Amino acid sequence: MKLWCALLLIGCLVPPALVAQSPVVVELFTSEGCSSCPPADALLVKLSQMDEPGLPHVIVLGEHVDYWNYIGWTDRFSSHQFTGRQEGYAQHFGLASAYTPQMVIDGQRQLLGSDASGVGHAIDAAAKSEKPAKITLARLGGSAYQVSVRSDGGKAKVFLAITEDGLSSEVKAGENSGRTLRHAGVARELRSIGTLKDGSFDQAIEVPIKPEWNSANVKLVVFVQRGDFGSILGAASLPLNP
Repeated sequence: MKLWCALLLIGCLVPPALVAQSPVVVELFTSEGCSSCPPADALLVKLSQMDEPGLPHVIVLGEHVDYWNYIGWTDRFSSHQFTGRQEGYAQHFGLASAYTPQMVIDGQRQLLGSDASGVGHAIDAAAKSEKPAKITLARLGGSAYQVSVRSDGGKAKVFLAITEDGLSSEVKAGENSGRTLRHAGVARELRSIGTLKDGSFDQAIEVPIKPEWNSANVKLVVFVQRGDFGSILGAASLPLNP
């Protein structure tokens, strides 16, 4: 089943062999203060829950921006870091300005985050291309993890994200006042942990769980990207509490 069909609940089938197994990274730039964002948030939740044979493996990152906070509701998941990342993508894609809700697929295509059909088509297309970076994540014990990357994709950065599923907020003010908003893949942390050297990267990292996180819903995500805002060359995720 093609992903865009599944998102639209249309029963059309294609041979699973047509879909590559390379994970597709979907970044959603959103805000609880934006009235047009809830449908995109709901779509991201749906993407995070899809695990059917023949569908692409999607890794979701909900990056909540802070430029809607002035309107009466402060998004508790928002960060100026994500605003800066979105502005970088806006320049990369030649946009006049950043906007919400926006989805970026594998760092290669951007589109309206609530456009289920467009998002599904973009993910299906991205999944058909085998990515050059192969990532292995292994638990070393405690809060330590080993990150290993092998790639023939040239120079690239290695990013680490910590995401949390199953989050919700009862919005008390602003454009979404009175609504309960549900989120998936909320980016709790996002940082660069190094660069590829001769096509390789090996590093042990510490990923301590903060008290406000529900460890049962937290994942470690690692992806390799050409520069800060270029194509994503590979990705992998691992639950921190299997």
